[in-house]
Amino acid sequence: MTIPFEPVVFGIKLNIHLILEYVAFFVGFRYYLFLRKNSTDTISSNNRLSIIIGAVFGALFFSRLIAFLESPMLHWEQGWLAILNNKTIMGGLFGGLLGVEFAKKIIGEQQSSGNLFTLPIILGIIIGRTGCFLVGMKEFTYGKTTHFFLGMDLGDGLDRHPIALYEILFLILLFAGIKKLKHSPVSLENGSLFKVFMVSYFGFRFLVEFLKPNSFYILGLSSIQILCLLCLLYYHQFIRQGISYARKKLHLL
Repeated sequence: MTIPFEPVVFGIKLNIHLILEYVAFFVGFRYYLFLRKNSTDTISSNNRLSIIIGAVFGALFFSRLIAFLESPMLHWEQGWLAILNNKTIMGGLFGGLLGVEFAKKIIGEQQSSGNLFTLPIILGIIIGRTGCFLVGMKEFTYGKTTHFFLGMDLGDGLDRHPIALYEILFLILLFAGIKKLKHSPVSLENGSLFKVFMVSYFGFRFLVEFLKPNSFYILGLSSIQILCLLCLLYYHQFIRQGISYARKKLHLL
């Protein structure tokens, strides 16, 4: 198989990235419904719907905003249509988080709502990133040129870090880890699984961004890295609790 992978069916070249994006939304949502049906949800159906709506609108806005900030001059020259079409999962996740918190403030919901969304989100990202990997250089998920043994030709004849593939492998491990944590005897606060996901994923993305050929920086960091730091700052109390818990465990050993 060559990259970009562009299958032709009945004489029509398929956009595998777009197809897998739709598959990611469908499978992720069906998985969420399955988990909700087979678990006890302390949030009412009406409030859960309001939370989902808040997440959708927050994700739509921030996914476009952060994508624009990745390379503002280039996107501005391409026009409004390109700005609206460009999006990034990082902005979508953080925007969805803010949208959820805003919706919960409006409806007065006090319960944490993230745990049910965690595994479906990870599964959806894995499917979506598979599409990014298959289209190679057509999506800005490729890395710098490298002589590292994992370097791959993503469509321009040069060996590059396959960032999307790195991310898929990381997310598979994170999915397995969170699923194991979910069924562990350790007592976890409601919402902790989602926080583990956000801290882990944004921490990973901060590091892997150094392998991407970014061209626009603020204080030496890309817009995605700055967003990652904002997210980690948002969860600073949870991170401190995790470090404190780990220290206690190490002390007991």
